[in-house]
Amino acid sequence: MWRDAGTIGTMHNHDIENRHHDAARRMVAGTIADPFFAEALFDALPDVVFFVKDERGRYVVVNQTLVQRCGQRHKSALLGRSADELFRAPFGQTFLAQDQAVLAGGHDIEDQLELHLYPSRDPGWCLTRKTALRDAAGRIVGLTGISRDLAMADKKNPAYRKVAAAVNLIQEAYGEPLPLAALARTAHMSVAQIERYFLRIFHLTPRQMIIKTRVEAASRLLAGDASVAEIAQACGYGDHSAFTRQFKATTGFTPTQFRQL
Repeated sequence: MWRDAGTIGTMHNHDIENRHHDAARRMVAGTIADPFFAEALFDALPDVVFFVKDERGRYVVVNQTLVQRCGQRHKSALLGRSADELFRAPFGQTFLAQDQAVLAGGHDIEDQLELHLYPSRDPGWCLTRKTALRDAAGRIVGLTGISRDLAMADKKNPAYRKVAAAVNLIQEAYGEPLPLAALARTAHMSVAQIERYFLRIFHLTPRQMIIKTRVEAASRLLAGDASVAEIAQACGYGDHSAFTRQFKATTGFTPTQFRQL
């Protein structure tokens, strides 16, 4: 089949990059004594949880941040145990279900917005990633992941004021439909621009910011007497079941369980 010179050049460059990448992996695999050398680097990041798990979802490598957030002093207290053995229900079951889905060959988890409760009972927003680990034959033999604390907004970005106007709209009207086009108009930006600047400034997509705002509002309302159905409606969810699914995916609790806390 005929291809123009530009296409051939692009394909050639891509093949070269792949060969260099494969060669680099073989070199690293053959020369580095400890494949988990990154553990010490992640120990130095207090805002990042890092872990490697085996094919049954048991911890084999953890960093010090995870140890502290499990209320432990030493890594040995976590090694060989699964999430449901370390985290209180239903957090542990939720994390284990994530692990099992990844280990079963499902999709990797990419920047899942989650609200965690630490041993101090303080809540913290995180973005979680989990990816399967495979052997040379392609079989899944474990998984690795990180959970990053949500960073502070970059208020020095020149576009901060424009994007902040869209955030204010979300905070004031979280109970209403909030299409991306409406947020873009509020910020006087195109849809592509507001998506790009949301990530740069708030480290969240507009959709994640809406979810975060609605879950925070629902958490406050659950401390009162309103029914779960009324709270779902007030937070922009016309479907009670959709609200429950989103709330549990984000916090690890159903709204009723969260209320019982």
